[in-house]
Amino acid sequence: MASNQASDPEYFDFKLYRYNPSLGAAIAATLIFAVLTSVHLWLLVKAKTRYFVPFLIGGIFQTLGYAGRIWSHFDQDALGGFIMQAILILVAPALFAASIYMILGRLIRVLHAEHLSLIPIKWITRIFVTGDVIAFTLQAAGGGTQSGGSLEMYDLGEKIIIAGLFIQIIVFGFFVATSARFHTRIVKSPTSVSANGRIAWTRHLYVLYATSALILVRSIFRVVEYLQGNDGYLISHEVFIYVMDALLMAAVMAAFALWYMADLQQNEGTKYSGIGLSGSMRDSSTDVELPLKARLGVTQC
Repeated sequence: MASNQASDPEYFDFKLYRYNPSLGAAIAATLIFAVLTSVHLWLLVKAKTRYFVPFLIGGIFQTLGYAGRIWSHFDQDALGGFIMQAILILVAPALFAASIYMILGRLIRVLHAEHLSLIPIKWITRIFVTGDVIAFTLQAAGGGTQSGGSLEMYDLGEKIIIAGLFIQIIVFGFFVATSARFHTRIVKSPTSVSANGRIAWTRHLYVLYATSALILVRSIFRVVEYLQGNDGYLISHEVFIYVMDALLMAAVMAAFALWYMADLQQNEGTKYSGIGLSGSMRDSSTDVELPLKARLGVTQC
């Protein structure tokens, strides 16, 4: 075994890091994600938006992941710090995606536009969340496999992670196509709820498009990074993980904080039709009163 490795110089080229992880960048990222996660926790508790629980967990993963890079700055050879940042930062976007997928189904239901959906409404969340769970599981399993302690296990884990990322990209692409198709249909055939202006559905869809695009770009970057291998250009330069991963995922969290989708919670008895950093909380009265207001032509600003 040793002789085979000695004859292949690639076996001796593996490194946990090919640079000293920046302490300043890691601290900044940890603080940013901690603040964004705290904001989402507050919004979730206030609006009781249970469909944002996976999103919140994703924020926690991001925060802990970059805290792991702080650890790695002080000990580049510590396997614990490396695994902590590698796995948690890798899988966090899949948790963001789970909440994003659930939002589309809720939006369609709130607009009473089930007949305009490309996929039967009862299957939308199931299909996309199932695909997301598969992608998440493969990425987490691949990350765990990489920590097995041998180069063979690292290579196997790398392949599993790439498979998970490809599934995530395919599922996201299909999701965006499904959302866009629903968008064109409801514009041509608006429902009474979509026409009364009470639900900011157009804004919600654009937020979904923007955040989905950010996660797609990040996932494509990750695929290229892993395809290049442990000695590739992307993984060898720390700037890329912050520009192509941390920055994009922070933007996703910020977008959902600014334009929070609590109005999709109205059918579950919440008293808020809108809550977010871009506007104040609005009382939506009760579910019985809202249709009456709509019939009278009363809208909420």
